[in-house]
Amino acid sequence: MMTAGVAKTGGWLLSAAAALLIGLMVHQPVARAADADAPAGAPAGDPAAWDAVLAEARGQTVRFNAWGGDPKINAFIADIGRQLADCCAITLDQVKLADTAEAVGRIRAEAAAGRLQDGGSVDLLWVNGENFVALRQADLLYGPFLDRLPDARAINLGANPALTSDGHIPVDGYEVPWGLSQFALVYDSAVTPRPPRGPKALAGWIGAHPGRFTYPAPPDFIGTTFLKQMLMMLLDDAGRAALAAPVDPARAPLITAPLWDWLDRVRPSLWRAGQAYPPSGPAHEQLLIDRAVDLGFAFHPGQAASAIAAGLMADTARVAGWSGGGIANAHFVAIPRNAPAKAAAMVAANHLISPAAQAAKLDPAVWGDMTVLAADRLSDDGRARFAAIDLGPAWPSDDELGPALPEPHPDWTGWLEAEWARRYLGG
Repeated sequence: MMTAGVAKTGGWLLSAAAALLIGLMVHQPVARAADADAPAGAPAGDPAAWDAVLAEARGQTVRFNAWGGDPKINAFIADIGRQLADCCAITLDQVKLADTAEAVGRIRAEAAAGRLQDGGSVDLLWVNGENFVALRQADLLYGPFLDRLPDARAINLGANPALTSDGHIPVDGYEVPWGLSQFALVYDSAVTPRPPRGPKALAGWIGAHPGRFTYPAPPDFIGTTFLKQMLMMLLDDAGRAALAAPVDPARAPLITAPLWDWLDRVRPSLWRAGQAYPPSGPAHEQLLIDRAVDLGFAFHPGQAASAIAAGLMADTARVAGWSGGGIANAHFVAIPRNAPAKAAAMVAANHLISPAAQAAKLDPAVWGDMTVLAADRLSDDGRARFAAIDLGPAWPSDDELGPALPEPHPDWTGWLEAEWARRYLGG
């Protein structure tokens, strides 16, 4: 990947922080040989085989099921669709999801109805974490296919465990990484010169600024990540080690007690006195844009830079990492086993990791999402694309962002969401 802080000065190198993402492979997916009905293809070093994939893909429609909650991302996907139509005679149809679980449920229902090899409603899926685990362990993903994509040669899988492990199980070529993320704070440096970067400092800040802080209600992804981040920072080493394993219902209340104590303490001083919460990440971001709250969250270090470029935030907006580091992961695209347009889905996935698409995605004016490509694996022209991007002062350096921390085991997601709802919904 090209790191934010180095890229600001025109040079770049692989992030040491991202390399700290280590997943524990506690579940083993179903073993299966490569699909017999796979489109023509071979490792990335065989141009003739890739030409056969391109030929098969012509005229196909890829139903790309992807989260549709951000207009910038939707516009980026639409532009990718125009490029695929021009270069490859492929139609990319974005099916906008409020939650990836919607598509996962459809794929599982189709499999239960006997549509295992074809006849599915999803050709390409933006996915990671527990949704990938659910599909992989049910043997509902096509693959492995990553090594068939020519542009995958620019991804250094060995440099970053987040690219090879997702939801604490091996990716094994069944997903294509196309972005990196790390949870951080968004703030206006003119309003909050020194943002609170840890639980103790944040609790003090909330008490001193009543009504100026909130977080999205879980199960929103950002809201749940906030719970995980606070919990990880509140625990000692032994407690954090417990989060790397599946939930033990008998121990979970004791392990998470510091989180509920912290939330109980700050709740009276939250926005709307903690009696209501924004329903989604975008809704929470809008509160920050409207200056209804003073602190927001980002899973993309370029979020403030993107908001400045779009005229949504003041040019004093900044991103700061949490003390001790932030939860980080990669996000991927995958092809369901019953996708009708597997060849075109492979071409679309390859296009998403092309230097041109990855450079555009990194640009704060377009999206501001960290790239998965390694600089030393690109051509001179590819490196020049990234060197030309002006990330601006709002994009944090690696030191400002802090170390990358692995996600807790996926079991904790549902448990934390259910416990939070029991405690804080309905008063």
